[in-house]
Amino acid sequence: MALITLREALDHARRGGFGIGAFNVTDAGQTEAVLAAARETQSPVIVQTIAGASAFLSDEVYWDVLHTIIGHYPDVPVVLHLDHGPTVETCKRAIRAGFSSVMIDGSIDHATKKVNSFDENVAVTKEVVDFAHARGVSVEGELGTIGGSEDGSVHAQIVLADPDQAAEFVERTGVDALAVAIGTSHGAYKFSAPPDSSVLHMDLITEIAGRIPNTHLVMHGSSSLPADLRRVINEHGGALPESWGVPEDEKARSTKLGVTKINQGMDSHMAFAAALRTSLTEDRVTVDPAPAIYAGGRAMQQMIAGRMAVFGQAGQAAGWTPSEFVPAREV
Repeated sequence: MALITLREALDHARRGGFGIGAFNVTDAGQTEAVLAAARETQSPVIVQTIAGASAFLSDEVYWDVLHTIIGHYPDVPVVLHLDHGPTVETCKRAIRAGFSSVMIDGSIDHATKKVNSFDENVAVTKEVVDFAHARGVSVEGELGTIGGSEDGSVHAQIVLADPDQAAEFVERTGVDALAVAIGTSHGAYKFSAPPDSSVLHMDLITEIAGRIPNTHLVMHGSSSLPADLRRVINEHGGALPESWGVPEDEKARSTKLGVTKINQGMDSHMAFAAALRTSLTEDRVTVDPAPAIYAGGRAMQQMIAGRMAVFGQAGQAAGWTPSEFVPAREV
């Protein structure tokens, strides 16, 4: 199995001056789409998922499936990452299930949806780091809060990351990577107009990167929300509002400013949904969902392969032999 840690993957990205896409998946077919795109483009890749956000009844069953699928792509360097772990216990569950990386989102209290204090964020993050590092697992934390919603429920406010706190946060927690809030937003609705410097504070990336040179920076909420995919979805029964996301050239520029991990969820899911809806509309007889799901997966694969070229990770797995992460499975 070509499973590696987030730290090793992002160290490789920093040496090469590129970014690595972290693609959210919610079922087995989407996972295959990500890995097939990585194989096609010879890219290292981060497969990530959110606890409780899958087509499976059980996280643990789905997580076992992820390991099985990854095992069929031994030529692809893969980080298996828990995205937006809401609690210490959720992160521990993922680590026990064999994830090579977890994110603890200590920026907010997920029970109340209120913003945590800096010290509260530090405390919960440090607890996860201590548990994870003892088992060779990488940890991503968050400073500030990303706007929008990861699951379509509650929309969080945007609280920009404070560069003055970044060095202290890293020193006190020991995180391997840090998601910094620069004005981006989760979800299928981000900005009501094309974002500019008053919305996307790219200067924060440069400033924070200079203060924590040994910690990797992560851009969340970076989907572009392609208008052509929104149109296809809406023409086939959807009702997505007009919205603008993060331009592709800004994502590419972020990798030159200090970002090594770029989270991508909505774009690939929009590609999947557009192809799925089109297939179901055009074929009104077939009741087996497999052909429509297959069409969605292939569209998602194509989208992700394109993003890998934009981020610069395409071709970066060729000739690279990282250290293999061996999960210490615990019950």
